[in-house]
Order: sequence, then C-alpha cells, then structure tokens
Amino acid sequence: MEYLIIILVLVIILLAILKANKKEAKIDFNKLVELLGGKDNIIDTEINLSRFKANLKDVSKANKEGIQKLGAKGVVEIDNQLKIILGPDSKQLKKYIDGLK
Repeated sequence: MEYLIIILVLVIILLAILKANKKEAKIDFNKLVELLGGKDNIIDTEINLSRFKANLKDVSKANKEGIQKLGAKGVVEIDNQLKIILGPDSKQLKKYIDGLK
C-alpha cells in the first residue's frame, strides 16, 4: 500500500512538471505582433524549422528585447528582417499572422 501511495505522488509531481513546461512553450501571439511593430509593419513572414523570419517595413519599430522576454530563444536583425528562434511555435505564429492580413 505504501508503494502505491509513493507511485501516485510521483505521477502527480511528474504531471505537474509537464504541465508547467507546456505553459512556458506557449507564446502570446497578439503581444508578439505588437512587439514587431503591429500587423501593418509586417510585410511578410517565412518559417524554417524553429526559426520565424519577419520582413518589416520599419525594423526600428520592433522591440527585440521584448520579443526575447516573451519567450524567443534568440533574435537576429538583418536589414529589414528579424529572424526569431521560437521553436515549435513558429508554424503557429505564421498561420496567426497570415490570418490577420
């Protein structure tokens, strides 16, 4: 009986850890669009595995620090492009932005 209780407690702890990790992976797409300078500042987007690339009208309107605080693993600026390493959320973000236009 004691072993059953210990196993049950360990399973509950494991589920709590997995659920907490899933919450961290979710990125607020509305906030991210805002940090990119708004939907009107986004010309087009591309994805490549875990990277999300946004071509912007004015890259100075983008808040790179804010994007990283939101959960991006990295942000690189090249000309009027921002390359953002998002992980598995990249594909969902592209669909979300395409739906705004």
